[in-house]
Amino acid sequence: MTGEAALLLGGLVVMLGACVQWLTGMGFALVAVPALVLLLGPHQGVALANCAAGAISAVGLVSGWRRVRLTAMVPLVIASVCAVPAGSWAAGQLSQPVLLVGMGLLVTLAVLLVMQGLRVPGLVGARGAVAAGAAGGFMNASAGLGGPPLSLYAMNAGWSAHEFVPNAQFYL
Repeated sequence: MTGEAALLLGGLVVMLGACVQWLTGMGFALVAVPALVLLLGPHQGVALANCAAGAISAVGLVSGWRRVRLTAMVPLVIASVCAVPAGSWAAGQLSQPVLLVGMGLLVTLAVLLVMQGLRVPGLVGARGAVAAGAAGGFMNASAGLGGPPLSLYAMNAGWSAHEFVPNAQFYL
């Protein structure tokens, strides 16, 4: 693939991921990271995805700021920040195939739990926010996929989609 074709493909993937995140509050990484990792490599692909997701979330948060649940989001964000060094360390220590398969399994498990509507008693209240935040921070730093634990937390907290979008944008 030529450099121009790769740049065009990368731009299209970023635009598609931005549309998904703008509509749902998350999902940029699920759409963009696989292609960006293949195009740029794991470290640059994840770094670009995290930067782009942050910018998209900041822009989206401007209109939804009033719907952010700060009492739930503060423990989520603090736990996430505390887990980032461990995720970064894991990304540097594990081989790319092991890391990608491990993250793929975690994302698949989270999606299956959400699809089944399974309630996890440990994912409610402040303790649940800390657990989801730590898992999300670890996954975000290691593979750019911090949204699935937040989705599980929101489902267990009974958030509607209308409530989820600005809170996901705040978190991400």
